Amino acid sequence: DDSVELSQVENVRPILDRENLGPARDMIHDLFLEHVMAHAPGYDKLIAWTDAPIMPTPGAVGNILKTIAEKSGINAVGVDIGGATTDVFSVFDGEFNRTVSANLGMRYSISNVCAEATMPNILRWVHVDMDERELRNRVKNKMIRPTTIPQSLEALIFEQAVSREALRLAYLQHKEFATTLKGVQQQRTVGDLFTQDSGGNSIVDNMKLDLLVASGGVLSHAPRMEQTAAMLIDAFEPEGFTRLAKDSIFMMPHLGVLAQVHPQAALEVFERDCLIYLGTCIATAGKPVPNKVAFEYRITGDITAQGEILAGELKRIPLAADQEARVSITPHRKLDAGNGKGQSVEKTVHGGTVGIILDGRGRPLLVGGETGYSRQDVSQWVEALNLYENESLVSSK
Repeated sequence: DDSVELSQVENVRPILDRENLGPARDMIHDLFLEHVMAHAPGYDKLIAWTDAPIMPTPGAVGNILKTIAEKSGINAVGVDIGGATTDVFSVFDGEFNRTVSANLGMRYSISNVCAEATMPNILRWVHVDMDERELRNRVKNKMIRPTTIPQSLEALIFEQAVSREALRLAYLQHKEFATTLKGVQQQRTVGDLFTQDSGGNSIVDNMKLDLLVASGGVLSHAPRMEQTAAMLIDAFEPEGFTRLAKDSIFMMPHLGVLAQVHPQAALEVFERDCLIYLGTCIATAGKPVPNKVAFEYRITGDITAQGEILAGELKRIPLAADQEARVSITPHRKLDAGNGKGQSVEKTVHGGTVGIILDGRGRPLLVGGETGYSRQDVSQWVEALNLYENESLVSSK
């Protein structure tokens, strides 16, 4: 029988300047459930137990993030880094995008991360001397024994360096996917007709990002909250004012399903029991001038502080999760904190287990190589955030 099953959906691009991808995505999702999930052991019994649709994990995580962004009116990015893949979700200006980066994971795919990122890019995040040959053996052993966890401080530092590169690569792939329409002129001035790139621009804008949520073992179960915050900031390079959080008990997939039948309950559980807020990262975009002030800050409210952040400096200011403060930032004339180069910005920020992180390293963040920050700089960042001092390999819950 040469016949095939054909499913028809609405036009994915009904007119030149508008896409309609939702129906096609929904149909692909339905076909996945019908032809792949249906063959999973016990799937028939599971269907009989519930009236709600069954969702794959990435779809459920994306659903709760989308619900949160819509209800709160914010732009959000979420990441779930696993053993074999890394999923990235984003909602900017109401538009949701999801990507799954195959072969970028911390267990089965860790060797591929090292190959794609290259060992020098991984080691640029390491502030202590390590034997590269021994590290390569450690990577292969991780593939063979994927359930092992770091048993030494050196192993933990290396694993978190690998995670930075896995997250960075996955986010780059996501930004390349989440683009505006290709072939459409966004502006219609005479000059733009000759100079505008028709290849489509990424809708992911780190300066607009309000909330960055982490999930996955290496992020959710890092021994110290500061380590999770540092991995997120180094990999995603948030700009302006960005709140950081992590899914402490891998509840986001379950809440994504719950949001289909009871959105309000899902939102309440998400806020009260699922998320642990780490704090707020404040960073400027642009290349800071060495040995010069990157920005001045003034903090009022539940805490008070003021001072300067030098180029390349990281500083942590404690601010509890139940506290908030008003922060004013005045950047160097070549740097942008959200209102344009050299323009002051003032916003209310919320605290967390880490507090406020003031980042004067600039964007893009250049570490390693002849023109990037040195290992000595990385050591200073580790000390500033107290990442590994008196470390015990007991996961923070």
